[in-house]
Amino acid sequence: MVERSNVTTRPTSSAAPSSDAPSAADTDGGAALPQQERSGYRHAGHTAMKILLIEDDKEAAEYLVKALSESGYVVDHAAEGRDGLFMATSGAYDALVVDRMLPGMDGLSIVAALRAAEIRTPTLILSALGAVDDRVKGLRAGGDDYLVKPYAFSELLARLEALLRRGSATAPTTTKLRVAELEMDLLSRNVRRDGQAIDLLPREFRLLEYLMRHAGQVVTRTMLLESVWDYHFDPQTNVIDVHISRLRQKIDKGFSKPLLHTIRGAGYSLRAGD
Repeated sequence: MVERSNVTTRPTSSAAPSSDAPSAADTDGGAALPQQERSGYRHAGHTAMKILLIEDDKEAAEYLVKALSESGYVVDHAAEGRDGLFMATSGAYDALVVDRMLPGMDGLSIVAALRAAEIRTPTLILSALGAVDDRVKGLRAGGDDYLVKPYAFSELLARLEALLRRGSATAPTTTKLRVAELEMDLLSRNVRRDGQAIDLLPREFRLLEYLMRHAGQVVTRTMLLESVWDYHFDPQTNVIDVHISRLRQKIDKGFSKPLLHTIRGAGYSLRAGD
């Protein structure tokens, strides 16, 4: 069931006029948002925060991706519940914006699964279901905030900024990743295995980082193309095979046990053991 009938990013006619509410021009291609909506919340390092939007309504998703990007955020989008859950488990996002009604897996199930896996990424739930019981269910499922449709983008942005402020104050920062004897320092960008330094090119480093964040999981080619290359390549391209082969040579060659495994017909997995 898709909540399209009440989806809007503009205030209703009863809402008080606001200078920072999106105008009709904001939804047209190439139109810029008002200056006050471009600031975007940044943490102390002034690095753009990364947001995952899980929304199946194409029009609403396109608007939010554009508006959030123009507000200074880096935005990834998933149109299906299970795809969104896979992306959210990477731990690479500063916040999630999740529609409640989604194909494949509903938004509350996504949030509950993340919390069960001890993933505490701040999450804003969007829904046309605005009764008290519905809002309570969303928050008890693990949502940090709940915004009822229709809404003004300015309110969504303010709520998102509040979540990010709370998250930056309480969430520990991951600076090192480890799988068996393979270690990655995200600050110095050094990689070592058994104390031996491994020299990686920038793309190889990003690929290994993604695999390490998903250690023990099967990572598909599509996940790698979208998350490591930031581009929708032809799924039949051999760019992944080439980079995986080079990475395998660097992290596995000369060591007794391989860590990078090919899962035939599925993808790849970084894990200890055979």
